[in-house]
Amino acid sequence: MDAVFTSYGMVLRQPWLKDVSWRLAILDEAQAIKNPSARQTKAVKELRADARVALTGTPIENRLSDLWSLFDFLCPGLLGTLKQFDAFARVLEGRPADGYAPLRALARPYILRRLKTDPAVISDLPEKTEVKAFCALTRKQAALYQESVEELRRRLNGLDGIERRGAILAFLLRLKQICNHPAQWLGTGDYSPEGSGKFERLSEIAEEIASRQEKVLVFTQFREMTGPLAEFLAGIFGRPGAVLHGGVPVKKRRELVNAFQAEDGPPFFVLSLKAGGTGLNLTAASHVVHFDRWWNPAVENQATDRAFRIGQKRNVMVHKFVCRGTVEEKIDALIRDKTALAADVLEAGPQAVLTEMKDEELLEFVALDMHRIAVGGE
Repeated sequence: MDAVFTSYGMVLRQPWLKDVSWRLAILDEAQAIKNPSARQTKAVKELRADARVALTGTPIENRLSDLWSLFDFLCPGLLGTLKQFDAFARVLEGRPADGYAPLRALARPYILRRLKTDPAVISDLPEKTEVKAFCALTRKQAALYQESVEELRRRLNGLDGIERRGAILAFLLRLKQICNHPAQWLGTGDYSPEGSGKFERLSEIAEEIASRQEKVLVFTQFREMTGPLAEFLAGIFGRPGAVLHGGVPVKKRRELVNAFQAEDGPPFFVLSLKAGGTGLNLTAASHVVHFDRWWNPAVENQATDRAFRIGQKRNVMVHKFVCRGTVEEKIDALIRDKTALAADVLEAGPQAVLTEMKDEELLEFVALDMHRIAVGGE
């Protein structure tokens, strides 16, 4: 055979792939092997090939060990063992400005980096502008948020291990839901716009987009938010939009995309981040809204790239919603740190593990900042 095209999952299920001596092994979306301990990663690294290539737009998604895992496939031993690399990375983190220069010097000969914003790559790609859309909490949101922080403080007493980590993750999820809309956490189904500062901010942005007869993508990490958001936006645009989440059949997804891309198609598309964040061409939209924030900047950027990609003819405006004084503002800071980490390593010039924070450090992280919080009505 001349070539085999397969998926990462099939490498696990087809052992014969590891018995062949390939001339060339190419990994697309190579961040799929970023976790060195994953079975999928181990199986891929058992492939035998004279030459290896890894293609990825996000060589560092969460931490520097992502980069180590890619190089462990490409050039085993170049960056040492994982234990040695972790020790090396800790030394670099403690260095002054441009501390990652030694790692960059090691990796640079093996990296061909191209950005689509580089005119030499795509000469006619329009501009992308990212802005923070700061939102006020309503009084009900602020009260529920504060009650949840106090409940977390009480729950942490006496918890440890898996039970403690589970409690922290559950409360982080709750706080993000409260920031979206009280109805999401309470399960009441009453998604009245005045109940959430984010809905009010979305109204302002969507009305402007509608007045210009432009289209918008709205991403949320929560499937249960897609319906309320679509219903709310339909009232602003005067007609229904499209909705895509993990429960939408694959065939139906293509129909939704084709309809949206048509000039007279739906004016908005509400998507769950995981189902709609990759693999779709939605260049009919010139606006992107991240209604809630994911921990990983690469995931957000991939979602934005549904609109900001080859074929886009208009400038793209990206609105990232943040409730001031809440955990969302802290998440935004973590995202900036991760983006800076990738840039420091790949260019000239990690997310904190929240479940491992000490109690007081964690409570300070999630607490309402009364100096920055803006509280609206309701």
